[in-house]
Amino acid sequence: MAFREAAVSFEMVPRSGAGREFTARRRVRLGDATPNGRLRLDAAARYLQDVSNDDTRDAAWSDGDWWVVRRTVLDVYRFPKYLEEIDLTTWCGGIGSRWAERRTQVTALDGEVLLDAAALWVHVDSETLMPSRVPDDVEATLTSSSGGREVGAKLLLKTKLFAEVDYTQLPWSLRFTDFDVVKHMNNASYWEIIEEHLAAHSELREPLRAIVEHIVQVEPGQQLVRRIDSSNGDFDLQLMVGTTIHAAMWCGKTA
Repeated sequence: MAFREAAVSFEMVPRSGAGREFTARRRVRLGDATPNGRLRLDAAARYLQDVSNDDTRDAAWSDGDWWVVRRTVLDVYRFPKYLEEIDLTTWCGGIGSRWAERRTQVTALDGEVLLDAAALWVHVDSETLMPSRVPDDVEATLTSSSGGREVGAKLLLKTKLFAEVDYTQLPWSLRFTDFDVVKHMNNASYWEIIEEHLAAHSELREPLRAIVEHIVQVEPGQQLVRRIDSSNGDFDLQLMVGTTIHAAMWCGKTA
């Protein structure tokens, strides 16, 4: 309802066929699958983080700073299954002065595209955690595979508070395991919130699109509340601490 128009209008840019691409293979393991055997979205988010990290290490960039995810858009055409081998191929889909869009496709070994993702990563100074310019050698590599396409860092989902008549409100408990070395809630943990919704709504399955946008970092000890509007069959959510929106999420059918 609140987010659908912006969510479905987002364009997944195809591979340019030029510049750097990186591919890694993995198998869907027991801890990554639901009781019915499909890959969970939070596990998929970890896969995306891992192949991103593997790519940057393999590229041997001079960059010693960090990249922090701002938004992930994930299209699911078919959920990978337990013990299925999959390939993850990642490349740059666009670049800005302090951020870049990382595209990743998850494919079956026969080439079938299972998942398609576009993640907006912001380059941050590792000491101040403030956005900083992408180093020249990294920019050159990213520009070659993006074809010079420019992207902005503007939020896709609306950040205006839901009207009180539109939502239900539920708490969300934080755990020690939700946090990573940056001392913020890890990106993959946010996707568990969407998985909880999918578990209760079996009608919401592939093909679908899901989006998580990070607005304000979540830190240990905070009291989180989910404001949820699913009145039109979509899943619209604002993750709140008090009156502050820390994340916005959307999930809905695309066909």
